[in-house]
Amino acid sequence: MKATRSNTKQPGDPEQVPVRQRILSAALSAFMESGYAQTSTLEIATRAHVSKRALYSLFGNKQAMLVACISERAQRLKAPADLPELRDRATFSEVLAAFGTRLLSETSDPVVVAVFRLAISEAVRAPEVAQTLDSVAYKTSRAGLREIITKARSSGLVGGDPAEMTEQFAGLLWGDLMIRLLLQVAERPKPREIAQRARDATAVFLQLYPEPR
Repeated sequence: MKATRSNTKQPGDPEQVPVRQRILSAALSAFMESGYAQTSTLEIATRAHVSKRALYSLFGNKQAMLVACISERAQRLKAPADLPELRDRATFSEVLAAFGTRLLSETSDPVVVAVFRLAISEAVRAPEVAQTLDSVAYKTSRAGLREIITKARSSGLVGGDPAEMTEQFAGLLWGDLMIRLLLQVAERPKPREIAQRARDATAVFLQLYPEPR
């Protein structure tokens, strides 16, 4: 009796992963390995096990794939939709430290750091990588942080210009960590270290911006 081949797809089969996700994963991998400028849509389609027609119907072009890759990460850097009412400094401190922790956790992810390296390496041949990273990820994270600080200012918990305060907090939060990660002379901080770094940045920030009298 001949053994019949099962038509059930296994979890590891490419077909089991949604097409859009397969394409984005393949695109990001190809960008990292070959460089954005050198990667062809044919290579991405081949890696994703899809036709070029399917690829173009979903994304249109290579830059749209890059935008989608970065945008999906950037969504995690928005201010929480359920942001609590900032009625006192203690609540503000908790919210700011929590957002700082998430910001550090997401941005220090090896994949995100690799995208930063890609933007740097492709700055001349494909400046759109850096432009996309700036317009989508960087501005999204700053907008989320500025929203929290603006609400705290509106509640009379701090005084100052929200835009300047946002940059001040980001500087306290990051220091030279991203540079060291990009140069591969530092390892990604552990979750406990990230949380402590965010709390420390928040404490210093609140000292710099006391409650208006």
